[in-house]
Amino acid sequence: MHKQAYQEPLQHELEHRTGAEEVVWDLQDLYPGPDSPEFRTELAELVGRAEAFARRWRGRLAELAEEELAQLLREYEALVETSARLRSYVYLLWSTDTSSPQLGALLQQVRERTAAAERFMLFVSLEWMHAPHAVHDRMLGSPLMQRWRHWLEHELRFRPYTLSEAAEEALVLKETTSRFAWIRLFDELTSNAVYIVDGKPYRQQEVLALLHHPNRDLRRRASQAFTAGLRTQARTLTFIFNTVLADWHTTMVQLRGYPHWLAPRNLENEISDAAVEALIQSVVDAYPLVERYYLLKRRLLGLERLYEWDRYAPLPAGSRRWRWEEAQRIVWEAYRDFAPEFGEIVATFFTRRWIHAAVTPGKQGGAYSASTVPSAHPYIFLNFTGTTRDVLTLAHELGHGVHQYLARQHSILQAHAPLTLAEMASTFGEMLVFQRLLQQSDDPAARLALLVGKLDDLLATVFRQVAMNRFEEAIHRHRAQHGELTTEEFSRYWMETQQAMFRSSVELTDDYALWWSYIPHFLHTPGYVYAYAFGELLVLALYEQYRQGQTDFPQRYRELLAAGGSEAPEQLLARFGADITQPAFWKQGLAVIERMIAQAEEWSSL
Repeated sequence: MHKQAYQEPLQHELEHRTGAEEVVWDLQDLYPGPDSPEFRTELAELVGRAEAFARRWRGRLAELAEEELAQLLREYEALVETSARLRSYVYLLWSTDTSSPQLGALLQQVRERTAAAERFMLFVSLEWMHAPHAVHDRMLGSPLMQRWRHWLEHELRFRPYTLSEAAEEALVLKETTSRFAWIRLFDELTSNAVYIVDGKPYRQQEVLALLHHPNRDLRRRASQAFTAGLRTQARTLTFIFNTVLADWHTTMVQLRGYPHWLAPRNLENEISDAAVEALIQSVVDAYPLVERYYLLKRRLLGLERLYEWDRYAPLPAGSRRWRWEEAQRIVWEAYRDFAPEFGEIVATFFTRRWIHAAVTPGKQGGAYSASTVPSAHPYIFLNFTGTTRDVLTLAHELGHGVHQYLARQHSILQAHAPLTLAEMASTFGEMLVFQRLLQQSDDPAARLALLVGKLDDLLATVFRQVAMNRFEEAIHRHRAQHGELTTEEFSRYWMETQQAMFRSSVELTDDYALWWSYIPHFLHTPGYVYAYAFGELLVLALYEQYRQGQTDFPQRYRELLAAGGSEAPEQLLARFGADITQPAFWKQGLAVIERMIAQAEEWSSL
């Protein structure tokens, strides 16, 4: 079932082989296969196990002794882990072959089955939330609750926005045929789309990689081809976006009563609205840095005008191609030199085949690290085409992987860090590898090219993500106040929020107006994007501490990662002197970016 039919490789795949073509993961640590007795038995028995669990415990939580609540939570945790293992496994299979109808059907079956099981498990959170305060105080003060204490505390924060058990059950069951169904359609459309450049077919990840090509005319043609592909699907993608926006507004704001569209994400991220606003406003106030940088880049490229297809153009000395073995070695060395344990963990990902790097037909674009379950380990997904940016992407996703691997010591209820901290380890790892690349280069032109490439990524991670947050804010507000948006209205908000960031430095053509329509975060995880800026600016501030030679930094950093989701972010970061509610903290990271721009200006004049 999981094997795809043979397809001829695209022509350019034969021209630019990297050694990653055979780098595919081994998922047997989750299940031997989708037809294996282990997978089929757990899938078949999950709902029955959850129903028996509910019969045994439902309606009793507020009256339980501490030992009984601990037993309930152990059984609940085991069910959550089984459900997560099933979902993780089938999603990993499907994401490498979204064109397979069999895998698509299996993905839907697993989602429906796990949703049915979750229906019987909902009472745990609901009864805990609505138990008397005396029960909360008694249980949270008990040593027996240590394994779940932060999760129990965090659940109480959702009490004002929780519906009746019957309503919550209905929403869980309906999710598989509402929002998740539209997201799956979006993923399949974008993963299987083909874009024609110079008569050759390219997949999404490949055509976007051409925007980093040194040939300007090829970048322009790739950009236009990508727009042409988006235009053919614009009506469908517009409808998908409108439907998911409406679902979010109806469920989160109207039914649950959250004060605004971003409030559920902030609460999930364990960050206050004030802290998010401090972050976003600090970045928006620093938009002149974007203009300053791209005016410099325009001069370095020798261009009269800088268009959207020029943003990621490498300098001539920065367009080298990487073999997979080279990328693997330099990333491993950077992590090893930071902390030997980190190097050992990274090596395990390579040697035990926990990475899927090959670009294959039907594979999703982008990159991710799937944490799966604490009893197993993370898996890394990327599309390696041999660019320096791909090397840094490998470092980025392995940062996630190290974080998730270290946090496996916790219950599945407390192992996962919120999105705000989840992007910290990835960007820190990326910085380690960037600095290593910089140190190993003795060619001034190559060093400038590396610095410019890093600034490209920094601006995309900090400023572009906040500009996308401003776009999300606009479309959610419009959907709530005025109803469905037309394709033209989506595009207008996109162009306004992007141009506000670039100011006079980049000339955006009309073609760029449709580029909102391929970004999955807006649908998969509404409100996600500011977490990238959060993580990047946080890392720039933390990396300064490391750079200043604090000898205990690696150990303190390890403890921060190993905490997973067992403590609130503000408490964990306070140990590093970080007050994320104050604009002054975010300005520390922005000051590092300004210094790097100044460094690029200085090197460019030598």
